[in-house]
Amino acid sequence: MGQPVLLPEESNLSKKDQQLLQQVRCRTIQLNVNNVTRTKAYLDFYCLYPEVHWAFLGHMVSRNGGWNMTDLRGDLLSRLLNEEKRQAFFTFLERGNWLIFQDAYPQFLLFAESKRRNQNMFYLLPYLNISVFMETIWNYYWKKRDHYILTIALIINEQSYLEKRVIQNSMFKDKVFHTLEFLLQDLLSFNHILFPYCVSGKSERKAALIGLTLHHFGSLHERIMLGKRLYHLLFHNRGQLEKVFRWAVVHPHTGTRKDYWPDIFNDVNEGIPGTIFTRRIKRCQLRKGAVRLYSPRLEFAWKNVEHLPAESGDWLESLSIIDYLQEETKTINGEVAGEYCETLEKLELAAMAKKAIFI
Repeated sequence: MGQPVLLPEESNLSKKDQQLLQQVRCRTIQLNVNNVTRTKAYLDFYCLYPEVHWAFLGHMVSRNGGWNMTDLRGDLLSRLLNEEKRQAFFTFLERGNWLIFQDAYPQFLLFAESKRRNQNMFYLLPYLNISVFMETIWNYYWKKRDHYILTIALIINEQSYLEKRVIQNSMFKDKVFHTLEFLLQDLLSFNHILFPYCVSGKSERKAALIGLTLHHFGSLHERIMLGKRLYHLLFHNRGQLEKVFRWAVVHPHTGTRKDYWPDIFNDVNEGIPGTIFTRRIKRCQLRKGAVRLYSPRLEFAWKNVEHLPAESGDWLESLSIIDYLQEETKTINGEVAGEYCETLEKLELAAMAKKAIFI
């Protein structure tokens, strides 16, 4: 992708503002290379501006996106999906990850510049194709510093932004959502969002997990509600937040699930080619004598993708979306490890029974 060019409608802006927009676009392009670069960029930004809570939530959710991408080349899903389906699923995940970053990160850069100048710069958001919804929210945040409203608004914005561009995209509907494999994953609850953390505050070899499960990815409402619950889970308890943050800083994102469970996953394939797949996991432990599940690093699983420009248009059609800004009071425990382990065991059985399922 080439360098961004000045748009005709920017000619009325000051040279300083024009230069800032170019810098924002260039920096976003530089960091929007793949899931690893995006995920790191979110964390780096959060370390500088911890008041922008979504940056860390986005970092942790983006880690999960990377794990889902590499799963397609790992031991289990590679046995359930042919190459065409693996490519379609990856394209679906990668496009969504790319779209969210190219929408969210310019907002962050304008916020950073606003802080640096001590001046509201959000009047430039429309030139970056950011929804009028977020322009309103950023202006409100600049005055009120309401971290909760900003975070929930960003959740609403990014999920709504994806709705027509990815979820309602006819290609993804045909190649991803309407396939038996996608229904199987949904049936097996293979939509866990995992937040690893260090139990004692130290860098244990095997991380503990909290998280939640999304059962209806195609539902905008369910995705927004999941985002709100994940935010509550991550930021409601300061001690828990610090444990997850410490784990994230100590373990740079690579895409392999070995990052959090190296006793079960390895980024080197330990299996012998041609051997029959057998069960390896039992109650979150590796069975005696079993080799670890293969979970590659992203750089070895998928090549970088050259994306077409994001589809234009503002997603905001109804003000009823602001109802989601209301705070949730429901308690969320986030116990997900047991369910996740059951999913791994079910996927193992599905991999073993592949010929019986996909005939």
